[in-house]
Parts: sequence; C-alpha cells; structure tokens
Amino acid sequence: MPISRAVQARSAAQGPSRCLPRQAGLDSDAVRRGMVDKLRQFGGFDERVLQALQEVPRHHFVDPGLAAQAYLDNALPIGYEQTISKPSVVARGLDAALRALAPRANLGKVLDIGTGCGYAAAVTARIATEVYSVERIRALHDLARNNLRALRVPNLRLILGDGMLGCPQGAPFDAIVSGAAALTLPQAWLDQLAVGGVLIAPIGDPQQLLLYRKRSATKLDVLPLEGARFVPLKSGLT
Repeated sequence: MPISRAVQARSAAQGPSRCLPRQAGLDSDAVRRGMVDKLRQFGGFDERVLQALQEVPRHHFVDPGLAAQAYLDNALPIGYEQTISKPSVVARGLDAALRALAPRANLGKVLDIGTGCGYAAAVTARIATEVYSVERIRALHDLARNNLRALRVPNLRLILGDGMLGCPQGAPFDAIVSGAAALTLPQAWLDQLAVGGVLIAPIGDPQQLLLYRKRSATKLDVLPLEGARFVPLKSGLT
C-alpha cells in the first residue's frame, strides 16, 4: 500500500493518537466493544483473544488523521511502507496459537516479529506471560515505544533488531508470531522455538498463513491456515 509522506511524517513526529480530543469518543469502552462484537460474529475466536482486543485502545496506535477508522476491520498505514494489521488478522493468528498450545492457560513466552506501531504486541501481551517484540525500523521502534508508554505494559519488551534473526537473548519461545511475510521460514526462528511451541507466519509467494508445531528438535508439523497478504519481511536495520 503506498504511504503518503504526510502520514509518515505525522506518525514519526506526533507519536500516538491519544492526543485526540475526548469528544471524538474513541476512549469509550463501547466503541471497542462494537469492534469486538463484529469479530465475534465471524465465529470461532477464542474469548481470551477477543477480551484482549477489547482492552487495547487501537486509536492510540494510528495517525490522528485516520483515527475515525481505528475500530473498523481494516489495515491502516503507519508510515515507512508498513501498516497496522486488521483486528481480525491479529485475532486469527493469536487464536490459532492459543488453540495449538491448549490446554495451556496462555501463550507463555512469545516472540513478536515486526513491532510496527506496537498494537499487535500490546494485544499479545494480554494473553502471554512475556512478549519480546522486534522491529528493524528505528523510527517505528521509537513510535511503538511512544505509543505504549501510557499503557504501561510490564510484560512487553521492545527490541530494535533484525527480525529475521529472531531474538536469541529471549529464546526459547513458546510461540512466535510474525507480522511480515517471508519467502521461506528463517532458520533462526525454528532454532529459537521451544519444543512443543508453535509458530504462526505468512510464508511463500503467493503468501500462505502457516502454523508450525515443533514436536522435537528434528520434527516439525506444518498446518496451512489460509491465504494471506502481509508486508514483506526484510533484513537489516534502517
């Protein structure tokens, strides 16, 4: 999706959209509940995921000029040719991971690839013991940190780094969730996934959202979930 220079500049310079005037009504629990109720109509989402989406104010993570669209089920530009994912996309990945890890009470320790504006990481932290979120674009890493500051999420660590390399200092992870699409699955992710853990990532061209379960050090189960359309995974810092 092409990203306007104006949106990119505002995203980097203004920080989170929590500066919106209160009369905009976006701080209302009812607004978030409406978004979640629509997702519930899709059917099948774990209630823990829906509750996490209910708790995180999505309008804090988008550009003020796009705030009126914050609680629609759509992706929105956040600058630097990146987007904030649709709420349904965030829900789908987390729901699949929770079901694969059942009967565990939560996701355990999670590696989130591609922090972006920080929204998906904040939602994930509601249903995980600990989250390490990696972002390669310094301006977005800083934006996410700014967006998340007021929310005070104690179990979320933001890492400036190359997502293709994972996060060795936090490994092993019970779950790894990628918000960017790779042509092939990075070996570093598999190495950092705990035995019994699950990995959700869009892979290939055309993209397919896949679920991997690490049965042992040498055995990996793969389950295709659905077609996908994510921004591409890139290496290196910028």
